[in-house]
Amino acid sequence: MAGADTAGGRPEVKGLGRLWRLVALMRPHRGRFVIATVALFVGSGLSLVYPQAARWAVDLGLKDGSFARLDQIALLIIGVFVADSGLTWIRHYLMSWLGERAVADLRARVFERIVGLPSAWFHERRSGELVGRLSSDVTVIESVVGSDLSLALRNAVTLFGGLGLLLYENWRLTLYMLLVVPPLTLGAVTFGRRIRKMSRAVQDRLAEASAHVQESVGAIQTVQAFVREERESAAYRRGVESVFQQALSLARWRASFMSTATLGGYVAIAAIVWLGGRAVIAGTLSPGQLAAFMLYTAMVAASLGSLSGVWGTLQSAAGATERLFDIIDTVPEIRDPPEPLPLPAGGGAVRFERVSFRYASRPDMPVLREVDLALAPGEVVAVVGPSGAGKTTLAQLLMRFYDVEAGRVLFEGTDVRALRLAELRRAMAVVAQEPVLFSGTVRDNVAYGRGIATQAEIEAAARDANAHDFIVRFPDGYDTVVGERGVKLSGGQKQRVAIARALLADPRMLILDEATSSLDAESEAQVQEALARLMKGRTTLVIAHRLSTVRDADRIVVLDRGRVVETGTHDQLMVAAGGTYRRLVEHQVLYAERA
Repeated sequence: MAGADTAGGRPEVKGLGRLWRLVALMRPHRGRFVIATVALFVGSGLSLVYPQAARWAVDLGLKDGSFARLDQIALLIIGVFVADSGLTWIRHYLMSWLGERAVADLRARVFERIVGLPSAWFHERRSGELVGRLSSDVTVIESVVGSDLSLALRNAVTLFGGLGLLLYENWRLTLYMLLVVPPLTLGAVTFGRRIRKMSRAVQDRLAEASAHVQESVGAIQTVQAFVREERESAAYRRGVESVFQQALSLARWRASFMSTATLGGYVAIAAIVWLGGRAVIAGTLSPGQLAAFMLYTAMVAASLGSLSGVWGTLQSAAGATERLFDIIDTVPEIRDPPEPLPLPAGGGAVRFERVSFRYASRPDMPVLREVDLALAPGEVVAVVGPSGAGKTTLAQLLMRFYDVEAGRVLFEGTDVRALRLAELRRAMAVVAQEPVLFSGTVRDNVAYGRGIATQAEIEAAARDANAHDFIVRFPDGYDTVVGERGVKLSGGQKQRVAIARALLADPRMLILDEATSSLDAESEAQVQEALARLMKGRTTLVIAHRLSTVRDADRIVVLDRGRVVETGTHDQLMVAAGGTYRRLVEHQVLYAERA
């Protein structure tokens, strides 16, 4: 049931081709990009003037002994320097701005895709690994887009411009120098592929280490309760050491690549010194031409060496980009239909028609088998049964976290697969056994049910949920920070905040996943009173584990091994001797007496 990793029929874009998709992120800011590119090309062109100035200085100024000519050449060089420095500032600032903008947009797109993927997709991945992708991978890309890409373009202009001027100055010497270029190019490609693979391995190891940190911190009380601090620290240390060793291997390859490329460039310079000197002695080359040729050669060699380093960085960024765009390109199986139907008006009518389902991770274990179940508007239906009977799966299919394998789930008479996900889910609200609160304030968590709400609306929902009194007793009242997952609140307080959130959402359909099973008697009484207000006039599906909480349901549906085996009220089901419901109740009563 997990979303496919790539869009159906979409051609794969690998390697550096992914980097062009980063450039595409700059399209909305093309004006800045054009200015930065123009500044880059003009500045790079101006840098090619320096060797010509040296040639004039040697052949004209020094040869003629003219101070005036030297002064003019010096002023020209200063003017070029000033213009180049100004263009460099413009280029650097705008490219940095574009890089930061592109990376911010990329982060937003990745997260936007992540939160829109179906639940099954996350079953195959650890949340810490995804966080690592948004931090470590984007950090690699950030430096490339912000500076290295600009540096690569500048060096490319200098390289090809310098080669053109070298051919103009003396094509014979240039051909000698070019004997070094093909081997370097071939080496760059070979090294680059290896570097990209190794860089991806480094980022994968880092993501795994990040996932371990998040998992350990998220379960810190369990870690400490079982005195496993040393074990977790050692496991993380091994992960970090693995990252270190992989990074060292990558550094060795990069260093070998850069040193080889630099050596090739300087060998070319040494050859030019020798060959050019012979040409000057023979009178076929002027001293100024040799000086200009030497400077151009140095510029070409430096550009080639710099490009070799940037090439390795670009390969690293290509690996990181590939992983991020793999997420962006994931097409969720659970998505809006091409032509969604409007959500019909109604009071929350629900029907399951011969619904069968199994999880992709357990294809040989059917969870639901031809389930037929209907909930009338305003009706309270409790679903009970042993663990693994498929109770929670019913709710997940209703909210379309998964799609049925066979049959249909209807909401207000329409197949849920024909509705917009947002409209379907806004019509429902869930209060779970372990409600999830976010690390903001009480106000933020209550308002989460609607997004935008006035203080009066928030307080009204809190009063109906029996939460207002304990909230105002906090020193900061509604501005109290609840901590990660509501850790600063008790179980009963978290439940009542979650109920207030559901009340503010004002859904047609309510799903209660054993919302009181883990509370003490006093808290349970307050939560039950709040739930009664929340359920009033709403269709309610109660997923029950403690059967004492479902006595007042309009109807009780018993699931066993994925099938509906009994239906009726509590009294009706208790009359059936040997029935599944009666057996479950008796087991729970016996267990409670023994406890």
